[in-house]
Amino acid sequence: MTFKDHFSGHAAHYAQARPHYPAALFAGLAALAPARDRCWDAGCGNGQASVALAAHFAAVHATDPSAEQIAHAEPHSRVTYAVERAEACSLPSHSVDLTTIAQALHWCDVDAWHREVKRVLKPGGVVAEIGYARSHVDGDVDAVYARLYEDLTAPYWPPERAHIDRHYADLPFPFERIDLGPLPPMQQHWTLPQYLAYLDSWSAVARYRQQHGHSPLDLVHDDFVRAWGDPSVARIVQWDLFVRVGRSAR
Repeated sequence: MTFKDHFSGHAAHYAQARPHYPAALFAGLAALAPARDRCWDAGCGNGQASVALAAHFAAVHATDPSAEQIAHAEPHSRVTYAVERAEACSLPSHSVDLTTIAQALHWCDVDAWHREVKRVLKPGGVVAEIGYARSHVDGDVDAVYARLYEDLTAPYWPPERAHIDRHYADLPFPFERIDLGPLPPMQQHWTLPQYLAYLDSWSAVARYRQQHGHSPLDLVHDDFVRAWGDPSVARIVQWDLFVRVGRSAR
């Protein structure tokens, strides 16, 4: 399967504009792992999940097939970054307590990824496939968001994006399922410029801009301003967070 690179062209902007995962999510995952020696974070992008995992594991092996994403990843003394595909990791077999992939599973050859997870996990090791879908602010802002997402940019999303909207429910998961319990909220306190920067980091927005010579955000900017109110006032932006957690054979 050929690597489909939708983010290298705006890796620096992507690193600055993406929301952070709740710290409690990684604490909960670490508590399920058989030990805390090593974690593998595949499809790490700019390293948000990788650095969060470093608070719980002695070593984090963080990989992404995009050299540009790795170049803009956040450094940490316990995180080692490598340009590698999720389907072909350099780690030895049965060497990892926890394997994570955050907002990247849908870009993988899922069956090949699962084979690699089974290879690197220790007996009883844990795998977590993490994603987040739509953002929410309030009814007025969400209505403008829906116009941007469903009408303006819909033709410019790769087909794999549909897996995010379905919360990976249509993808296989050949592991013993673990119930993580209620998920902590994934949210940011953002001003309108920060929120628009996040929307501008979408690969579909970049693709629209390449084809039309302007951003689709130009068409809804004034609507966002009216819906948001004072652009300098920070508001709570929350995302639909979902996680599939499983355990390898003991």
